[in-house]
Amino acid sequence: MLREKSSKTPKEPLQHRQKSQSNLSGWLKVGRIDPEKSVQDHQSLSGQENNSKQEDSLEPALSYFAKVQDRVSLKSSSALQRHLATVESIALQRGLPPEAFNVLLSAALSGKLADTVNTRLLKSLIPDSVVPETSVVSAVSWLCVSKCSSNIQVLFLRWLITVFDFIDHKEDLRALYGFFFFFLQEEKMCPYICHVLYLLTRKENVKPFRVRRLLDLQAKMGMRSHLQALLSLYKLLCPELVSITLPARTKIYFKNAEGPWKAAIKTIRQRKLENSPVPQPLFLGAARPRSKKRKWNAQLMIPASSTNRSHLEGVREKNTDLYSTDEYFPVELLQTFPQLLQNIHHLEFPSRMGSVLTNPLLLHYMNCTKDESVYLRLYYWLGQTLQEECTWCVVENSQNEEEFRDFLEILCRAQCFLHEGLAPCEEFLYRSLPLWDGLCCRSQILRLVSWIPLNSLFEMKSYLYDPLAQLFFTSSLYFKCSVLESLKRLLQNWLNWQMVHLDSAADSQTHSLNTTFSGLVNTVAELIHFVGMISTVALRLESNHTFLLYFILEFYETVCDIYLKYNMPLLIMPPAGVFYPVLLGMDPVNLNQLCYIMYRYRANLVAAKENEHSEKEIQQFRFSSETYKEYNQYITAMVGCLWTSNAFQKDTHPQGLHMDDELLNKTGVKEFKTSFNIVYHPAMIGYAVQFLQQAWPDDTTFNFSLIKGKKWNWYLEYLYAKGLEGLKVFIESSISRVSQASHDRAGNMEM
Repeated sequence: MLREKSSKTPKEPLQHRQKSQSNLSGWLKVGRIDPEKSVQDHQSLSGQENNSKQEDSLEPALSYFAKVQDRVSLKSSSALQRHLATVESIALQRGLPPEAFNVLLSAALSGKLADTVNTRLLKSLIPDSVVPETSVVSAVSWLCVSKCSSNIQVLFLRWLITVFDFIDHKEDLRALYGFFFFFLQEEKMCPYICHVLYLLTRKENVKPFRVRRLLDLQAKMGMRSHLQALLSLYKLLCPELVSITLPARTKIYFKNAEGPWKAAIKTIRQRKLENSPVPQPLFLGAARPRSKKRKWNAQLMIPASSTNRSHLEGVREKNTDLYSTDEYFPVELLQTFPQLLQNIHHLEFPSRMGSVLTNPLLLHYMNCTKDESVYLRLYYWLGQTLQEECTWCVVENSQNEEEFRDFLEILCRAQCFLHEGLAPCEEFLYRSLPLWDGLCCRSQILRLVSWIPLNSLFEMKSYLYDPLAQLFFTSSLYFKCSVLESLKRLLQNWLNWQMVHLDSAADSQTHSLNTTFSGLVNTVAELIHFVGMISTVALRLESNHTFLLYFILEFYETVCDIYLKYNMPLLIMPPAGVFYPVLLGMDPVNLNQLCYIMYRYRANLVAAKENEHSEKEIQQFRFSSETYKEYNQYITAMVGCLWTSNAFQKDTHPQGLHMDDELLNKTGVKEFKTSFNIVYHPAMIGYAVQFLQQAWPDDTTFNFSLIKGKKWNWYLEYLYAKGLEGLKVFIESSISRVSQASHDRAGNMEM
């Protein structure tokens, strides 16, 4: 009888599932699996023969455990030893078929065998495809009669949590919600019962008496993370029933319950994928697994719905328009945007919340509805996964860098889609950056940094700036440029966020921001000061490298327009260690960009000054007089260098160019005053040479003194024609106000 069941049951449902699968993973780049070579085909056939032999050996073992009645000693029973070893061997090699679970769970939880045997049986419950819901329901009934010890009960709950996504249906299991809730009174089981309830909870499960019970347990036990998790979910689903204030952020809600099963499932799945030309997934899903990944695809596919599959197919065949308001719409059927709009208020999200990250429709749902229960469940799963799978935080995962990189890439895409950072990613960065070598998954880590949400100044400095600075100063030029690009994007994301969400109290609560607008401004200012500090040091370390200067100026191109473009009353000038290396540098592109940046600083400061004097708007924030002073010092230095050739006399910045004539004469440079104007400047002299060649093609002496008077204006037009738009707007805004006499004097001065 067992042989007939094992020969039919595992095969037909698998084929049926593959026919009804649909692709909802729009972001995963996958390809068709190529057929294996003839040698691999032979190995596959051999493996099938071995599996057939193992099935024959498993049936007597299942028959033995189904018929065992009296308590049997493991040491004195060779039959028990033999059959137990058979179950363990087959489970570890290829997993157990669905029909084995009812027998083995009943044997382990009925109390007929010693705890040693029961423990080994439970640890052998590794599924090869699915776990029948009927087996789990039957096992829960054994818990109610308390035949097994508390240790075995806890081990069963840990197994149930681990294989939750392998259970084929969950409707009957959800009906046992009250039974699970009853076991909260067992202190040893309480953390794992809370975890099971967390996975099963729907809005209709939240009742006043359950809230009161959780509050009583909290008063008795204290603020335990597992109780806090369940209360947080209850409060999100029914805020009117939970009036207490809960901590805004908890990094880990539940203990790791996966035990030996997780590693065994990974190993078996990887072995099957390697030995078979056709993928045989160890996970359920509405989408077919499409790449040989150890874990991530399993977590990122839509798992089996708790709704009966025949019911789903009946719905598809009948093409019903809408579910009733009392029912849930399973995400397996969600394939188009109109379906999302029609069923947006009664979607049933999968228990495997990682699948949300790869489904654009579900991400649209998160963006549109801001469903806190979805965020809470996603944050829980994501926090656990990042903690356990980080390749440089967990020694055992050091060889899985490629898979971890793929997972981080999916996270980056999801955050970009949502236009906001996810809190578990922030916590992961704070925890892992001190251990990061700057090489592993560099692109993905720096992109995650760019999506860190706004937080308190202390946390940002201690957990982000300090470890990042240590890596920054000791790494290559290209790493420094990558960090600056990431911090520029972080600044832009913060500024965009405050424009969209600042006036929305609901959104502020969503992002757990306990900050005022003043605190937001201070946090942004601290980031700008941090970038200024590391940029100054980096320029000294890299000898003012042109490539590095480009990325620094890209950052300050965002900073200079904060007031007008992002409506934030904040302007911070670049430090002198950045400004003067660009002003005196040899690269015309960077000099042109500096001119544009100073032009935008002027536009923002003028607008701020006008608003300060406006009676229509009451300004709560005013720029410091030091900002205007520093800007004027920089403008004086730039005009003195590029135009009036008196920077050495007029520059008043403490770190500027001011030097006495006596000292300048000792340099031996004859015309030191004109060394940095737009003709002789090291970054511009190439343009001057080309201009002379075009204006006086027969003159090979390169007499730069010819560029004066009208020729000076012609030279300016020549520079503008070469694309130096930044220089153009700077001269027109900051120098055109000089009187014409001064302009002529500057143009006709001796060179």
